[in-house]
Amino acid sequence: MKPVLLLKSLLLTGSFALLLATSAWGEEGQLPKKQQETTSTDQEAISKQTANHPYSLTKKTSKHRTKNTQKLAQAPEAVQVTGVKINLVGKQLEIILETTQGEQLQPQDKGEGNNFIADIPNAQLRLSTGDVFSQENPFAGITAVTVSNLDANTIRVTVTGEAGAPKVELFDDNQGLIFGVTPTTSTSQTPPTEQPTSETPQIQPTPPTTETPLEQPTTETPENEEPIELVVTGEQGGYRAEEASTATKTDTPIRDIPQSIQVIPREVLKDQGTIRVQDALRNVSGSTSAGYYQGFSEYLSLRGFEANLFRDGLRSYQDYGGLIETADIERIEVLKGPASVLFGDAPPGGLVNLVTKQPLEQPFYSFEGTVGSFSTYRGAIDLSGPLNDNRSILYRFNSSYENAGSFRDFVNSERVFLAPRLKFALGDNTNLTIDGSWLQESRTSDDGTVAIDNRPADLPRERFLGEPFQNVEIDVTNFGYLLDHKFNDQWSIRNAFRAQFVNSERYYPLRDSLNEETGELSRLSYFSERQDNAYLVQTDVVGKFLTGSIKHQLVLGFDYTKNTENGTFGDFEAYPSLDIFNPVYARLEYPKQEILNFFRDDSLDKYGFYIQDQIEIIPQLKLLAGGRFDIFDQTRSTRSLGEEKQEFSQSDSNFSPRLGIVYQPSQNISLYASYATSFKPSFGTNRNGNDEPFEPETGRQFEVGVKADITRNLSATLALYDLRKQNVTTDDPNSSDPNDQIQTGEQTSRGIEFDIAGEITPGWKVIASYSYIDAFVSEDTNSDLVGRRRDNVPEHAASLWTTYEMQQGSLQGLGFGLGLFFVGDRFGDLDNSYVLPSFVRTDASVFYKRNNWRAAVNVRNLFDNTYFTGSDGSRLSVYYGEPLTLIGSFTIEF
Repeated sequence: MKPVLLLKSLLLTGSFALLLATSAWGEEGQLPKKQQETTSTDQEAISKQTANHPYSLTKKTSKHRTKNTQKLAQAPEAVQVTGVKINLVGKQLEIILETTQGEQLQPQDKGEGNNFIADIPNAQLRLSTGDVFSQENPFAGITAVTVSNLDANTIRVTVTGEAGAPKVELFDDNQGLIFGVTPTTSTSQTPPTEQPTSETPQIQPTPPTTETPLEQPTTETPENEEPIELVVTGEQGGYRAEEASTATKTDTPIRDIPQSIQVIPREVLKDQGTIRVQDALRNVSGSTSAGYYQGFSEYLSLRGFEANLFRDGLRSYQDYGGLIETADIERIEVLKGPASVLFGDAPPGGLVNLVTKQPLEQPFYSFEGTVGSFSTYRGAIDLSGPLNDNRSILYRFNSSYENAGSFRDFVNSERVFLAPRLKFALGDNTNLTIDGSWLQESRTSDDGTVAIDNRPADLPRERFLGEPFQNVEIDVTNFGYLLDHKFNDQWSIRNAFRAQFVNSERYYPLRDSLNEETGELSRLSYFSERQDNAYLVQTDVVGKFLTGSIKHQLVLGFDYTKNTENGTFGDFEAYPSLDIFNPVYARLEYPKQEILNFFRDDSLDKYGFYIQDQIEIIPQLKLLAGGRFDIFDQTRSTRSLGEEKQEFSQSDSNFSPRLGIVYQPSQNISLYASYATSFKPSFGTNRNGNDEPFEPETGRQFEVGVKADITRNLSATLALYDLRKQNVTTDDPNSSDPNDQIQTGEQTSRGIEFDIAGEITPGWKVIASYSYIDAFVSEDTNSDLVGRRRDNVPEHAASLWTTYEMQQGSLQGLGFGLGLFFVGDRFGDLDNSYVLPSFVRTDASVFYKRNNWRAAVNVRNLFDNTYFTGSDGSRLSVYYGEPLTLIGSFTIEF
């Protein structure tokens, strides 16, 4: 434990010591030595001009460059480019780099064959969808446009012409820097010297060199012409994502995906002060909460059904793995509805994919400290950069430490998280990324309150109905790699592996029954140890080709997963009851290992083969078709002390198709329709005790919708769906054995969803949602259940989060945020025996950004309303939402 204690000390002392040492770093006039050297080099390059400059620049661009050079010396940090747009204006293509500091961007060009290449030093591309923007055939005579980070301090713009290198002009605009591109009509204009660069940038084997500037600026401004002033417009589109890989396993524009998918960028998490995935999902329509199971495990739900968790496209088996850590997360992609065609067995609600932070080529250091209500302290660090001179080995290291109390009596927690990552450039077209993570957590288990009559019990919000000694210990270790190789511009292959090991101990009195008149809560002693291991291997081949004029992007894949669970459980012996109205805690700790008397081992092997084709018939009409075949084998062994071991095995297979169509009547509107399916193996003993295996739980969904780019930086999605889950497996109500199950029929969820995200005007950002969900039991062997609503699913829910940041003047960088989260009435159990009341939670924030630091205060539940986030599906576990909570944070980056 000594390394852990050292890490805790470093995280806390390092994060908060930096709070006291930033005033000098915030001075605009100071410039690090490295930045001064870069500026000097740039100015020396500006004084030179190549004799055969192939690009045409306007005179006003030259003035713009001169002014920018003078201002560049004052820039204390790299300019952030937060959006890339392409416009068609007459016979010219416009490439817009959106930034608040466009006047500081200073491109330097070179020609390579049919390529125009501009490197922009002292700049970083920070898109919400990743570190690269790519568009094929955007304009007649232009075959590709790519904007990417050459390194952590340089942006590269590459424009590939069909007949030769295009001509380029620079323009000033309040959106940022605009490249006006005119295709050449003859290859004689630019001799072909090299082949075009590939779409996806690789790790560069050598450091970038200073190139010749686009145009030699004049040193004076004519008297009859005024220098051009750029309007500071703030970060563009920070809440809006244009691409996502979760739905197709390829980087596909969201508008081209025939299924609803929402992205929560890192900026939203930062502005809301959110560190929990379930809290982040409040911003997504159709996401419903059942609270945090016993306070230590997150339950993810979409469209009324369970949703699975993925990390970088690979399943994360973390049912008992503690709260999900977000310190190393770049963005969260949420795919709604069945997704088995690419990801195998899964519930029909959808999946939540956590996209992690990747290594950077230039040194980057970030330190964050957080202090909050109820004795909450958190520190986090994010370090990245090269490990050798030619930048062929990169690293990234994220870590966090958290120590927190709670508004609930006796409840506290402590957790440590480490996530190292290495990236190796094995060649020009081959990269290997190795990553790992380790989480250790100790947390008081808390089942919340109980229900009495048809409502949660009227008890003080802080009242704890457990014992002060009860707790959960969790240790989660992950290790994996990603190997990707490009054969050429059309074909590539990637292979990924992950091993996950989850060890957990749970020690607490288990609630058994409640006498609602007297308030006596009967309890049983409980202790368990579990070891859950998972091994995943996945290989994808991605190719692009033509059949006549029809474009195809094909994905062929195979994956294998092995899950094992080894668990030991204590005997359920009587434990002193508790009066919920006047609790007197027994504080009787019982022996752990001595009460273990039941053992269970589970094993599951899954093999999946899948194919998907994204077809572009014409630019306005796109199809998506895919299918997957799965084979799975599972075995369960159980044994009680003094009894013989019992084994049960089951094998099955399943085919999962998906079809979708997208029609785009205009550049900013997409109409889509889709059919998708899912499956999940069922495992258990039916009431008759025979060996006939259950059928897999299956899901199917019909969905139609429209996606619209309302403005350049604001987009919305409207979806209607009919989703059904069949062969539902539940506990047998007529059996005393908790392992006995029956398949009850069908559950249905139908609804309407609306999501909008982006920037309304410069500095004013918004992410909002609304959902209507009609989720109910449509078929069941128990006729009394037919028509009853699904538990924890409200009919109506809505969210709104908006921020505004001052763009000019002495208050530039000061911002404010406001959030409203509404959840309607919902039932706490499938019997619909009690109701969780509707609520509106109001959040707010104030923040200030200057140079390389940011300070913020977030307020949750501003009006201190009492509300309930959900239940565990019974009457004995109902979870409170947090009261008025203050969170202060400070972040500094180098």
